[in-house]
Amino acid sequence: ASDRPQRIFEVVRDVITETGAVAGKQRRALDSTVLDDAVARQDTVTPQVLLPLIADGGRILNVSSGLARFTVPGYAAYAAIEGAVEVLTRYQAQELAERQIRVNVLVPGAIATDFGGGLVRDNPQVNQMIAAAIALGRVGEADDIGAAVPAILSDGFGWATGTRIELSGGQSL
Repeated sequence: ASDRPQRIFEVVRDVITETGAVAGKQRRALDSTVLDDAVARQDTVTPQVLLPLIADGGRILNVSSGLARFTVPGYAAYAAIEGAVEVLTRYQAQELAERQIRVNVLVPGAIATDFGGGLVRDNPQVNQMIAAAIALGRVGEADDIGAAVPAILSDGFGWATGTRIELSGGQSL
């Protein structure tokens, strides 16, 4: 059994807790039940679910994919959905600006994960082929993305909203 739902919950909980995006008195309302229900339905944890829990001045970080910018045969539907996430981010940024809620979208490039059945991670030939198209010369690791999230959600990024933040090592420049 995959531990992905638990990892998703832990990351979301930690980000929300560390950034103070959820008002202290409401923090208890965001528990594993809310996130487990969303993951079980194969939904994303949508701002509509969390919006009442997000304090004014909070942050939302949507996640898209580099496949919304460059093309790979067979991924058209997936890429279209990810492109929609990027458009949604801009609308959310505009609509939530009155509450000073910043909304950005994180766009990873090729990362060695379970995506696509782990093809990039588990197949050295595919990994090398993709790495050749990345300016930094390697496929990303989950930690390359995870380490950036607190910075993106920090006060140091306080002027960024509606922004597409690509972390791809310079993939397909």
